[in-house]
Amino acid sequence: MGATLRTASNATSRSRADGNGPSGRWSAPLFETDDTMPCQILDIPLAHSAPGSQSSVRMLRYGPAAARPKAHIQAAVHADEAPGLLVAHHLIEFLDAADARGEITGQIVIVPYANPLGLAQFVNGDHLGRFELASGRNFNRGWPALGKALEQRIGAQLGNDPEANRSLIRRAISDVLGEITSSTKIDALYLALAREAFDSDLVLDLHCDDEGLMHMFARPEIAGELSDVAAEIGCRAVFSQPASGGSTFAEASAEPWLHLAAAFPEKQIPIGCLSATVELRGFVDIDDRLACSDAAGLVNSLRRRGYLAGLASPVPAPLCDITGFDACDIVRTPDFGVIVYRVELGDEVESGQPIADIVRPGVVGNEARVTVRSRAKGTVITRRLKKLVAANQVIAKIAGSAALAHRSGYLLED
Repeated sequence: MGATLRTASNATSRSRADGNGPSGRWSAPLFETDDTMPCQILDIPLAHSAPGSQSSVRMLRYGPAAARPKAHIQAAVHADEAPGLLVAHHLIEFLDAADARGEITGQIVIVPYANPLGLAQFVNGDHLGRFELASGRNFNRGWPALGKALEQRIGAQLGNDPEANRSLIRRAISDVLGEITSSTKIDALYLALAREAFDSDLVLDLHCDDEGLMHMFARPEIAGELSDVAAEIGCRAVFSQPASGGSTFAEASAEPWLHLAAAFPEKQIPIGCLSATVELRGFVDIDDRLACSDAAGLVNSLRRRGYLAGLASPVPAPLCDITGFDACDIVRTPDFGVIVYRVELGDEVESGQPIADIVRPGVVGNEARVTVRSRAKGTVITRRLKKLVAANQVIAKIAGSAALAHRSGYLLED
């Protein structure tokens, strides 16, 4: 019998998710279901759109909405980072085929484009998807940290049964997010994604760098648990970072569990959400071969973790160790100019080694070139794609193994 796909907006009971009423207040989405549907497509309207220009975020749910384990995988919160869009496309193809074979055993939510606001931001032909033009906010900073509110709300109810605590915390996460209202479109987007993702067992947020090798960010308590994911997709660096100061989507997803575990060490509080930011190489690393391979690696990880029936292939040998993000030198330009690199991606460099020159236009003699050196011994993981730079712009990341004295406090490059 042929499958029928229905969007939430076409269902008999329309979704009112993410406060799409005038007040921006949350009301639970209602969906018409059909057991023959290969997946459920949810189009969630975002509040505060201008008349005649309604924004919405699309989610594809495989498996029943209450099924466990639950995975949430989303692409392009930074909307100009397109590799994740193609990986999500291939991931959906894999999951459609798996669902047709009856292999979905958990719940898998795919958000093929997580930032419709940023997707629409073209200015004079250039796509600007990292920051919201209306506010200047970075789309992957300032996600809601719920730990303190949960500590006050349910701290006295937590006990020594980890599974009871898990259920209690998930209900409380849903309750707290349901009480938050939005006042802007970007807040409405944050709430729509957080309400779907933050009760998940696994969250993978797909990004990319300028020029880069595959790498991943995760909290120290989580990075080891996701080592198979890193190996499956061929990570050349896995950065284990405590709270970076930026409250990224992946950090905020796990924050409630880590906060409560720290606040109540005597209680049996599990890490109920394993989350990571996955950097899918660089902007230009987009083709079907790469994206299909990346999607296949993610599917194998899901199968190994019980989201899909069947036997997963063995975990590949890891290509890197887990290292602290405070051991990663974020190399910045000392002046305006043109970058001339002396190293390639994947090169091993020494501390103090020259990695690039900045050629200063119009300057003559010995001062025309300024040499930039690495402060870490490690691997060149990223470089800058556009070679004309202003002072203090990031031109490389060097993944080292020893903590660097200058890498403390706010760790992100923004």
